[in-house]
Amino acid sequence: MKRISLLFSCLLLMVFLSNCSKEKAEPVDTVYPEISLDFPDAFPGQCAVIKRGENFLFKALVSDNKQLGSLNVDIHHNFDHHTHSTELVACEMLPVKQAVKPFLLIQNVAIPAGLKTYQVTAEIEVPTDVDPGDYHFMIRLTDKEGWQTIKGLSIKIN
Repeated sequence: MKRISLLFSCLLLMVFLSNCSKEKAEPVDTVYPEISLDFPDAFPGQCAVIKRGENFLFKALVSDNKQLGSLNVDIHHNFDHHTHSTELVACEMLPVKQAVKPFLLIQNVAIPAGLKTYQVTAEIEVPTDVDPGDYHFMIRLTDKEGWQTIKGLSIKIN
């Protein structure tokens, strides 16, 4: 009986000690990152016009409650009037047309590690010979935990 009592006491002591050494787990991040174009230098905005053969600066403010991860920009034609818009304001559309030489850009934009907020500035070149017309400017922001926010803008290239 002494052995069982001793064994039981040792077991209780082990359970007690193992519980004492546990650190509290940090809460799981379930907050989406944010993309803001609500400041004076932000570009492009909904319905912005961009000229062929010119460079422009993409500027946005991105933030997350814990840590930012990655940012991706996707520009593609909207000649068939499909939609990805996340904006309430609709832009005037040109007639539906077939693409001949549409502009297509898929580009990752670096965000320095360890930041919660960052002002993105990236130069984008629009070739002279691309089809003018309606385009989408998609911004995909992912935080370090993998939560993603998408902002879909309608723009024109003239």
